Amino acid sequence: MNEVLDIILKWLIPFLCTSIATACIGYVRGVRQKNKAEAEKADKEFQLMKDGLQALLRAEILRSHEKYMCKGYCAIYAREALDRTYQAYHGLGGNDVATDLYNQIKALPSSPNLEDSNSPKA
Repeated sequence: MNEVLDIILKWLIPFLCTSIATACIGYVRGVRQKNKAEAEKADKEFQLMKDGLQALLRAEILRSHEKYMCKGYCAIYAREALDRTYQAYHGLGGNDVATDLYNQIKALPSSPNLEDSNSPKA
């Protein structure tokens, strides 16, 4: 009887250890796959938010261009806000027509009739 018990224990202990190790490895793999899927989803959502924010900043630059080109000048406080908007837009990877529009606004005078006030009076 002791011999049978010894044989069973010699086979049962390695079998149980192998089974437990296999279960642990399977669990870890499942967790890794779940974490990878969640990370990919989070990366995709982050990219969508980044693209959306970039689109909103670009729209603000376009709106500012239309407004200040019609006025013919861009006040200093508005220029500072536009600088911050453009830096954020550019930092998010934006660099297209909005850059040209930004540069056109920056070239405007900071007050109306600036050229007239600097010209000599007769």
